[in-house]
Amino acid sequence: MNQLIECVPNFSEGVNLAIIKQITDEVESVEGVRLLNVDPGKATNRTVVTFVGEPQQVVQAAFLAIKKAGELIDMSRHKGEHPRMGATDVCPLIPIANITMEETAGYAKQLAKRVGEELAIPVYLYQHAQADKTRDNLSVIRAGEYEGFFKKIKEPKWKPDYGPAEMDTKRGATVIGARDFLIAYNINLNTTSTRRANAIAFDVREAGRVMREGDPVTGKIITDENGKLRSIPGTLKSVKAIGWYIEEYGVAQISMNLTNIEVTPIHVAFDEVCRKAADRGIRVTGSELVGLIPLKAMLDAGKYFLRKQQRSVGVSEKELIKIAIKSMGLDELGPFNPDERIIEYLLKDAAAGKLVSMTLSDFADETASESPAPGGGSISAYMGALGASLATMVANLSSHKKGWDSRWEEFSSRAEQGQKFKDQLLGLVDEDTAAFNKIMEAFGLPKGNEEEKAARDQAIQDATRYAIEIPFKVMQTSFESLTLIKAMVETGNPNSITDAGVAALCARSAVMGAFMNVKINASGYKDGAFVEDILTRGEDIEQKTIAAEAEIIALVNSKIKL
Repeated sequence: MNQLIECVPNFSEGVNLAIIKQITDEVESVEGVRLLNVDPGKATNRTVVTFVGEPQQVVQAAFLAIKKAGELIDMSRHKGEHPRMGATDVCPLIPIANITMEETAGYAKQLAKRVGEELAIPVYLYQHAQADKTRDNLSVIRAGEYEGFFKKIKEPKWKPDYGPAEMDTKRGATVIGARDFLIAYNINLNTTSTRRANAIAFDVREAGRVMREGDPVTGKIITDENGKLRSIPGTLKSVKAIGWYIEEYGVAQISMNLTNIEVTPIHVAFDEVCRKAADRGIRVTGSELVGLIPLKAMLDAGKYFLRKQQRSVGVSEKELIKIAIKSMGLDELGPFNPDERIIEYLLKDAAAGKLVSMTLSDFADETASESPAPGGGSISAYMGALGASLATMVANLSSHKKGWDSRWEEFSSRAEQGQKFKDQLLGLVDEDTAAFNKIMEAFGLPKGNEEEKAARDQAIQDATRYAIEIPFKVMQTSFESLTLIKAMVETGNPNSITDAGVAALCARSAVMGAFMNVKINASGYKDGAFVEDILTRGEDIEQKTIAAEAEIIALVNSKIKL
C-alpha cells in the first residue's frame, strides 16, 4: 500500500480568485498529487487548500505553492480577520495512510529546509516537527502576527528554524509542521458583538480564560507564586477558539480548531457552544466547516442528533449526513456538498461503485446486455443487500411504532446492524464483477515465452482465488443477516411481517446463487486443499441457510391471519 499524506496550507489571500488559481495550478502540476479542496474566505482574506499524495510528491507540490504564493501575495498590503504572519501562513503535513507521524514530521522538516534555503523565507517548525516544546504551538509562534514579527524575529529565542533571521516584508514568515487531523470549524451567532463571541469562546476552549479578581473582564489578573498567569479551563478538551465578527456575513462567530476529534467531536463542540451561548442570551444559528472532514465525524454527528430525538440510528449513510448538516446548520452560509467536503468521498474511485450507483433500470439493462458481467455473482450480492434492507426497514418501522417508544433503542441497534449487512453486500456487487474482470485480464496476458507463461498462469490463479473468495463473502454475510431477519419476524412490527419473510427469501437466494459461483470458479483453481475446505464450508452455510429460511417462512405464515 502506498504512503499517503495530506497537506493543508493556508494562504493569505481569500479575495482574488485569480491569485488562488495560480497557486493551486502549481499544486496540480505535480503528478500523483490530488487537489481535494479550495476554500477561500473573503472576511478572513485567507484560503485553505487541501491536497493529498505520496510524501515526496506532496513536498514538491507544497514547495511550488509556497514559492508561487510568495511571488503573488504582498503581506505589507494584507488585511483580514484571521491571525497571520506570512503569504503562506501555515503549512501542515498530516499522515493519512501507511505512514507514521514521525515519518511525516521528517517530510515537514525536509520541506521547511527547502523553503528556508532555496526561497530565503523565514520558517518555523511546529507541533510534531518541532523538538523545542516551548515553541511548538502555532498560536504562540504566530503571536504578534506579521506586523510584530519585524521585531520578534530579532529576539534570539525566536530565531527561525530555517531561513534568514530577517522578516520578509513582502512574503512574511511561514510555519511548517506535522500534526494530527484537525477540523477548522466556525459557529455562527445571532450577535455582532466580538466581545460576547470571545466570552463564549473562552467558556469552551481548553485554555479557558485568565483568572481575575472581581470583574471577570476588567479585574486584576491573578498569577501564581512564580508569576505565571492562572486560568479557568474551558469545558472542551483539544479545542482552540476565538470570537470574531465577519463583516461578509454580518454576524459574529466562534472560530474553532478541533485538534483531536476523538476527544471532542464536532457535534459535541456544536452543542456545548449552543449551551454556553444560551447562558449568555445568545442563539447559535448555524455553523461553517472550513476545509474537509472525515466521513466518520459526519456519521457520528448524525447518530448523535438522532439519539437525542430517540430516533433509530440505523438509517443510510446519506441520511445520517443529511441529519448532521441540518442539525449543525452547516448549510446556513452556503451549500454544503458532501461529495466536496468529506475526505473519503473525494478520494473514492468512481469506477469502484459503478454498478451500485446505477438506477434500477440501468442496472437491469446492464445485466441484460451481451456483456458477461455483471452476472449471477453480482445479482446474488444484490439480492442479499435487498434482504438486509428489508430487515432494516422492519427494524426502523418497529423503532418508531406508536406505543413501542420504550423499545426504540432495541430496534435502533437492530437497524444499525442491518445497515452494515446492506453496505457490505452492496460493496460486493461491484467486487464480484471486478473479480470476473481480473480473470479476463489475466487470460489476456502475453504467453510468448516460458517466463510470460509462468507469470500468466500465476495471475490466473490469483484472480481465480479472488473470484472464489468474493462470492463466499456474499454467502457468509447473507447467512449472518438471517439472524436479524428472524428476529424481525419474531419481535418486529407485526404489520411488516411479510416484508421480513421476503427478506429471508432474498437471503436464501443470495447464499445459493453465490455458492454456485464459488463452485464454478473453484473448478479452475489448482490448490486442492483450499478448494476442499471452502466447498465444505460453503455446503455447511448453504444447508444452514435453507433450514433457517424454511423456519422463518413457516413462522411468517403462522402469524398471517386470514
